[in-house]
Amino acid sequence: MKSLTLIVFTFLIFFSGSAQDTIQDTSASHPFNRAILCSAILPGAGQVYNSILKKKGFRHAIWKVPLIYSGLGATIYMLVQNQNTQKSLRSEYTSRLNGIVNDPTWAAYDDSGVLYLYQQYLDQRDLSILAIGAVYLFQILDAGVESHFISFDVSEDLSLHVQPTILGRNTPGINISLNFK
Repeated sequence: MKSLTLIVFTFLIFFSGSAQDTIQDTSASHPFNRAILCSAILPGAGQVYNSILKKKGFRHAIWKVPLIYSGLGATIYMLVQNQNTQKSLRSEYTSRLNGIVNDPTWAAYDDSGVLYLYQQYLDQRDLSILAIGAVYLFQILDAGVESHFISFDVSEDLSLHVQPTILGRNTPGINISLNFK
């Protein structure tokens, strides 16, 4: 048994030395997974991470952070307002079933009107929850897309010029020149 183990061990050592060498990629690529993870943990962190790692050009992803938080804040505010109104309407309807009108805000509505308003605010509350999820997922997607374009070259060296021109004697035309410097 010891000799079989020794043979297998030497066999593995012999063939592991003749394995193909791996070539490491030396180009520095931006890890988009880290930007997505940062944005998933803390909204807006992926955009800040992308702006910090951008080496040249305008660092333009930081201005998105206030928009992200205002979008989240607005949708959360709408969720809270719809939830509070829905609770108020539910308590008003249950008190009306007992024969008591509690809240003067809903006194102008009959029982079916209060029930209809309750259903509307319940639907709006559900849409507010979906809107929070949409804003949250959109900012994660934005951080991922932005991280793919970190090393994209947008400089003066790439240019496209479109000018009107005269072709032949009296034929109008368009001159398009694309420059790669």
